[in-house]
Amino acid sequence: MDNKKSSVIRKLVITAALGSLTIFLGITRLGLIPWVSGVSITIMHIPAIIGAILEGSFVGAGIGAIFGIFSLFQANQTPAGFDTLFRNPLVSVLPRILFPVITWGVYYLVSRWKKIPAVIIASVTGTIIHTALVLGMLVLTNGSGVLTGGAEGVTLWAVLGAIFVANGIPEAIAAGVLTTLVVAARLGFSSSRRKSKLSSEE
Repeated sequence: MDNKKSSVIRKLVITAALGSLTIFLGITRLGLIPWVSGVSITIMHIPAIIGAILEGSFVGAGIGAIFGIFSLFQANQTPAGFDTLFRNPLVSVLPRILFPVITWGVYYLVSRWKKIPAVIIASVTGTIIHTALVLGMLVLTNGSGVLTGGAEGVTLWAVLGAIFVANGIPEAIAAGVLTTLVVAARLGFSSSRRKSKLSSEE
């Protein structure tokens, strides 16, 4: 099997594996961690970040698409409440396809400097972009009242700031830690394999 075909197969397998992990995290609710703000923080976006950093933008976008389609499916099973807003694919699917691509772009630019700092910066940035895109599409498709509740004296920026502090920062920290652990282990494993191969050829 030539290297190009082997690379394509590897990317498809990784996309399927990390996409399945995302669905597993959603179905079991393990991807939603109870938090002091009263709103769970999510780690369901992390597989897409890992895929983008390890295998590139197309793999990241593929995993993100699986994440988004699963979110869309879940929203359509919800009879009422905030989750029904995710029945719009512009909210549930599009941001999940775009944010891994941006994550990969950040990693690609910073990795020219150092690998591990690039992983941390890209995963944290990717998480913030994911949150911003989802909230942005919610406002664009439903108006600012979807977040402010139409309460008098409550501004959209105040609500966005509260969400970022209460959930955005913890999610970014979780993404930075978990992604770095996985990617560092993967890069270390690949490096060990290369050294072993070179030693056996000597």
